[in-house]
Amino acid sequence: MLRICRKKGIKSTIKYANNGCTRQAKNAQYIAGNILNREFHADAPNEKWLTDVTEFHYYIGIEKHKVYLSAILDLYDRRIVSYVINDRNDNALVFKTFDAALEANPKAHPLFHSDRGFQYTNRVFHAKIESAGMVQSMSRVAKCIDNGPMEGFWGIVKRERYYGKRFTSRETLVNMIADYIDYYNNKRLQRNLGVVTPIEKYNMYLQAA
Repeated sequence: MLRICRKKGIKSTIKYANNGCTRQAKNAQYIAGNILNREFHADAPNEKWLTDVTEFHYYIGIEKHKVYLSAILDLYDRRIVSYVINDRNDNALVFKTFDAALEANPKAHPLFHSDRGFQYTNRVFHAKIESAGMVQSMSRVAKCIDNGPMEGFWGIVKRERYYGKRFTSRETLVNMIADYIDYYNNKRLQRNLGVVTPIEKYNMYLQAA
């Protein structure tokens, strides 16, 4: 089999080690318990949201640059509720992602789960969560599986569109991310959803309600 793959130029995508596991912010202003407790099943949309930030690289010549993707994932249908791409991994990145999710789902009051990154342990962010009528939950330190489906989404994006490629402009990289999230939500069938897309699963619930 290996000989045939080499002859045909077929290469597999390697799942790289995740070095971004949950760490506690140095000056955490608010720490929530792990209320989600790995209960990754949800009975309805907007019942449980997960969130995280990951980074991507692009190159201009030999100079490496970064962009950061912040996203919110719904555990019922695994759709990406909102996302923001920025050059800085800061509070504004996470706050904008949250605000976009709330604007698109003004009646949503989900359990909101994240790691213990500095943005999520920020007192202002916790106030935003409470003001929206949500309950905040956080992964334990060094327990990536506590936010497993979110970590899983990062792996899907990077294996299918990022690893093994070299992006030579910010625009190309950002367009790839945006196009992939649109594809993931609207066209990528998921077996654990019943071989439908996240948006189809979401719409099926709305039609049945």
